[in-house]
Amino acid sequence: MFGKKTVKKKEYDQKNLRPILRCSICTGEQVAGFKNIHTGKFEEILLVRNQKDLDQFMEMYGVDTVAKEY
Repeated sequence: MFGKKTVKKKEYDQKNLRPILRCSICTGEQVAGFKNIHTGKFEEILLVRNQKDLDQFMEMYGVDTVAKEY
């Protein structure tokens, strides 16, 4: 009843999408999402406020590393 939430694994197109952490230089805001390698379009998934949010994103999609983009 009161246990750790199980995170459901979600799939993404690994051939066309790359996991990115988009960071703002001015405000320091970070958004995790996926960038299409062909068009350059960024799809926002999760606002990252702390390391726990980033770990949740990485666990949710089964990602080992996330590149930063400014």
